[in-house]
Amino acid sequence: MTSPEPLVEIWRGALLECVHQGHAVICDDTGQIVKAWGDPAAVIYPRSSCKMIQGLPLLSSGAADKYGLNSEHLALACASHNGAAIHTERVRKWLDQLGLDDDALRCGPQEPGDRPAFEAMIRAGEQPCQVHNNCSGKHTGFLTVTAHMAAGPDYHEIDHPVQQAVLNAFEDVTGSDIAGYGIDGCSAPNFATTVHGLARAMAWFASARRRSDRQSAAAVQLTRAMLAHPELVAGEGRSCTALMRAMKGKVAVKTGADGVFTGILPELGLGIALKITDGATRASECAITAILAGLGAISARDPVARTYCNAPVVNRRGMTVGEIRPAGPLTRPI
Repeated sequence: MTSPEPLVEIWRGALLECVHQGHAVICDDTGQIVKAWGDPAAVIYPRSSCKMIQGLPLLSSGAADKYGLNSEHLALACASHNGAAIHTERVRKWLDQLGLDDDALRCGPQEPGDRPAFEAMIRAGEQPCQVHNNCSGKHTGFLTVTAHMAAGPDYHEIDHPVQQAVLNAFEDVTGSDIAGYGIDGCSAPNFATTVHGLARAMAWFASARRRSDRQSAAAVQLTRAMLAHPELVAGEGRSCTALMRAMKGKVAVKTGADGVFTGILPELGLGIALKITDGATRASECAITAILAGLGAISARDPVARTYCNAPVVNRRGMTVGEIRPAGPLTRPI
């Protein structure tokens, strides 16, 4: 087994204070590895970085067409959103369309990450609901498939037809059997795969427009929805939204908890997956930005790129005291 490689360094003054190690893979549209760091065979939980895979049955089952879903619904199905009004209002309307309410969700309540929404909730003396959960769009997508299948309400259970459809899609696009599953923060199963398998899935999404099967057509729609609505996929102040905006609708990226990040590059037919082994978000954001810059998807000098990669470490007085930057392996040409 190959060990994880140093991917991100944190400097404070002249001292290398911290090193984040990880694994990363770039795959082409044949599933072959173009470039790898660390161990491509490392088994990981993709966490929320794979929500577009979990969204495939929403389209391939016919549920999206049956309920007249548009690109905003599909973007929310792929989202880890901030719980801002633009997110929760749309999720509530979607639930209304299904004849359901907050109680039908199985993701659990979560305080909104959007500060104005959170402060308004405090002023009103309200408690967070499940629609505020960052995964509520994905779960409403699951409920839509559940309604289409006329299946039972506990759509989050591993033996439910919805999760079995997700499992089948997951194995199809990663090109391998799953390596078990864990329960995610939102209570849905999260299927384990290798970093290579996850990158292969992203390359499959990237090249989907070249194919004509039903599953590929679903992938095209989900990717286009993410690119059209980056503000729904995450929200203001979030790296997914900022990076997709900066790349002007050409690349879809998605973060996941505990240091995972994925990228879909349709113009190049490439997919990216990475995992920072200590789970640090600052490192996964830096690493994905460095890889995207290396592929020419974004300029390393772009202000958004500089927010995450070769970014200043600023103290509470506004002083620049260090830098977050890619480590040696990520600074070499791709």
